[in-house]
Amino acid sequence: MSVFINVILPLPLANHFTYYVPENLAENLQVGMRVAVPFGKTKVYTGIIAKIHQEAPQLYEAKPIEQILDEKPLVTPNQLKFWNWIAKYYMCTEGEVLKAALPSAFLLESETVIELNKKTEIDEQKLSDEELLIYEALQNQSLLKIQEVMQILEKKSVLPVINKLVEKNAVIVNQELNKQYKPKLIRYVKLASAYKEEKKLNTLLDELNRAPKQRTVILTLFSLQAKIKKPIDVKLLKKESQASASTIKTLIDKNILEEYYIKQDRVSFEGGSEAGKIIFNEFQQQAFSEIKTAFSTENVCLLHGVTSSGKTEIYIKLIEEVIQQGKQVLYLLPEIALTTQLITRLQNYFGDEVLVFHSKYSINERVEVYQHVLEQTKGKIVIGARSSIFLPFQKLGLIVVDEAHESTFKQYDPAPRYHARDAAVVLAAQFSGKILLGSATPSLESFFNAKHHKYAYVELSRRFGNVLPPKIELVDLKEKYKKKKMTGHFSDRLLKAIEETLAEGKQVILFQNRRGFSPILECLTCGHSPQCPNCDVSLTYHKHNNSLRCHYCGYHIAMQLQCMACGSSEISTKGFGTEQIETELKALFPEKNIGRMDLDTTRGKYGYEKIINKFEQQAIDILVGTQMLTKGLDFRNVDLVGVLNADSLLNFPDFRAHERSFQLLQQVAGRAGRTKEQGTVLIQTYNPHHQILQQVSSNAYEKMFEEQLDDRYNFKYPPIYRLIKLTLKGKDYNLVNESSAWLAKALRQAFKENVLGPEFPPVARIRNEYYKNIMVKIPAKQSLGKTKEFIEKSLKTFNSIAQFRKIRVIANVDPY
Repeated sequence: MSVFINVILPLPLANHFTYYVPENLAENLQVGMRVAVPFGKTKVYTGIIAKIHQEAPQLYEAKPIEQILDEKPLVTPNQLKFWNWIAKYYMCTEGEVLKAALPSAFLLESETVIELNKKTEIDEQKLSDEELLIYEALQNQSLLKIQEVMQILEKKSVLPVINKLVEKNAVIVNQELNKQYKPKLIRYVKLASAYKEEKKLNTLLDELNRAPKQRTVILTLFSLQAKIKKPIDVKLLKKESQASASTIKTLIDKNILEEYYIKQDRVSFEGGSEAGKIIFNEFQQQAFSEIKTAFSTENVCLLHGVTSSGKTEIYIKLIEEVIQQGKQVLYLLPEIALTTQLITRLQNYFGDEVLVFHSKYSINERVEVYQHVLEQTKGKIVIGARSSIFLPFQKLGLIVVDEAHESTFKQYDPAPRYHARDAAVVLAAQFSGKILLGSATPSLESFFNAKHHKYAYVELSRRFGNVLPPKIELVDLKEKYKKKKMTGHFSDRLLKAIEETLAEGKQVILFQNRRGFSPILECLTCGHSPQCPNCDVSLTYHKHNNSLRCHYCGYHIAMQLQCMACGSSEISTKGFGTEQIETELKALFPEKNIGRMDLDTTRGKYGYEKIINKFEQQAIDILVGTQMLTKGLDFRNVDLVGVLNADSLLNFPDFRAHERSFQLLQQVAGRAGRTKEQGTVLIQTYNPHHQILQQVSSNAYEKMFEEQLDDRYNFKYPPIYRLIKLTLKGKDYNLVNESSAWLAKALRQAFKENVLGPEFPPVARIRNEYYKNIMVKIPAKQSLGKTKEFIEKSLKTFNSIAQFRKIRVIANVDPY
């Protein structure tokens, strides 16, 4: 009896392809295994078996597979079911989901490149003849394509051989080796606890009269501690006391000074949870009990806890209970920056039960995590960004979605354009697990669902340790400019607050939602500003490398000394980004350490960790950053947060602009005053009477929710209506216009006034392609499934029109 398999290929194909399996291979087949299959005339791809059956395809002759690549399935039945749901719901193909779900080392194809892994010593005796041939070829040539490997081995099915080499860590697939970042150990000293009493200290100083150099070191240590109120590192002590290294070593040997190293995320964590048992306050205890009660009847619970209220401790306690039942936990975070602090916290608690999975990790590290989760060998807790929902969980008991309101949970490009928070709800339901959405400023959708009893709702309204919420103050820029009370982009009020905070030995965070030095370079003579030749945006000036850059396509040119249009040398920059703020701060506070955290400074694998560690160890006094700073980071020594210009957030052309501004400003504010003293937040704005800013300053979430919901009712937006956005893009301007008009007309026949557009987006040309959007609004009573069916039918007709084939149409379900 002939055996056939349906294979999911990592390509945007609507259907599975059927292949024939020779009898000698058929007995080992299982759904979820990888197979190498020919596709097209010359290409070989790795596909996943979706179904095994005996029916030959009617329309084409099934090709035989080349090889089975696994001994046991790599993909679980639950994953296949989940992929199918994502493909249907987000209007994409299972092949696109497969490409997003599996680390690329699993998906070898004929274009793959391999290189030697220089980190491992390989015993050549243990390699087979074929493996040795490839290994030796890589000694002479740094990279090999699969096609070249086929020539070396003089056969087609080479993927199994390469897979064996990957398993032996002899070669690396498709990626550059990531340089390992080792945390820098800094040596600190403090007075031994035996000399903390005044009596003993006086005796010590009398004894040291005979060793004046040692006495100077001790006195210098005191004056430094009184002055800067921070841990004292050995370098600084040597410099200030002008002592030699041997003098300090003698004091350490005599047990007068104690030396210690800081490499961990925080100097001390006052919450007490690192030390072992978590001690809840009454509000946390109440919230915890309410969540447990809610989970007995509901699967989804929304935890609305103000910033610094101790949500993480509640998550840890819930995780503890779930893993004691032998189940797995997924902890979803919106930003890689956040994982840095959390990993240490969870590892202090659960040890090596914690695995980390996100895109800054190398392919090999991601493959290891995938295997651990699949085989349940190690790590019941996975911390990860949105892509970790695709891991092969076996017994998922709980998903925690932290900062659940964040827009970064939405994947925009490439497909699948899924929303990790919404997909996680479905994933948890598949395992009959529970899901907890935690946020200080829940999204309107989540809060709406809680109000309508779709989700359970638990509130935590007090900060941990009864710390007061920060004092929020609005600074009117219009008035300050009028009265000439501005220094650069800083009002006198903000500068005074920064000076006072630094004088107390505390730290400052400044928020500006734009990277680079200045967004516009303008000629004062003719008004011309340099534009990107590929996109409809002006070039941003970056001072550190003196260049003008496009943040959409990466185009860059050297900084211009004269106007490109009229030749005038009178050119100036307009607007400001994080880099300019950093430059101004260095001029205003030359003795202070200033750090910057944005996309430009966190490019490396450990970019986030380096900056966050430095800030926690108080080696940075003022940290300037974009919205990366706003998300759930816990800095104990920050007393002041400044927002340099709130208006750029409020005036964004998007129906969510006001909701997002409220969330962002509330989150930024939450970084201030997380210990005993009340923190201060200063928000600079030209419009201090704006309702959102007033709501932020009085922390009126419910009021904001009601006002925004009214607007959404009136204008038919989520959560009242669902949205599907269709984006058409192509290089021919007229064709984009013509095709979008045709498609909008076709959709209006069914959906009447609920079709908006076609409209050009704010940036209508990127990389020389024109974009046009059509928005379909879906009322609550209209079937989402049938709406998608009609759209897909319309798109099939659209693609059958010859002249429209050059235009790509991208469907994005729940686009915001």
